Amino acid sequence: MAISMYHSSVPVLTRMLTNLSAILDKAAAHAAARKIDPAVLLGTRLFPDMFSLTKQVQLACDFAKGAAARLAGVEPPKFPDEEKSFDELKARIAKTIDYVKGFKPAQIDGSEARAVALSIAGQTYNFKGQGYVLNMVLPNFYFHVTTAYAILRHCGVEIGKRDFLGPLDSM
Repeated sequence: MAISMYHSSVPVLTRMLTNLSAILDKAAAHAAARKIDPAVLLGTRLFPDMFSLTKQVQLACDFAKGAAARLAGVEPPKFPDEEKSFDELKARIAKTIDYVKGFKPAQIDGSEARAVALSIAGQTYNFKGQGYVLNMVLPNFYFHVTTAYAILRHCGVEIGKRDFLGPLDSM
């Protein structure tokens, strides 16, 4: 049985965003317990030329909402990048999850061949829906979620693979 475009995108994206939100809870608790200014964690990068934790979370959200919208043939909403706290990042994640979950399978299924044009750094890239999800969205989405996880782990937040994967009984 083939997997649908909806089931290869929306549940995957929302599950990982939910896990990311739970990881941010642990990061906030870590900062509070150790009297670390949360801005330190939020601004941490793995390397100077990489994005900060805050930007990693924002980009994960952007890939999720962009994927659902483009697969459904609608323009993705723009969320301003103004978050400065764990609570604000969690609110952005919640808003993204609500947006993505708002799409029904009928809006996304059958989008394998849908034309998706994406402008990156002034250059337009053209995809078909299936290639867009499998080769652009999911790798980039997981990159940003994983990098957010790695930043927090590097900062000493007690998280592990189970936090990244989320509850195994809900897969």
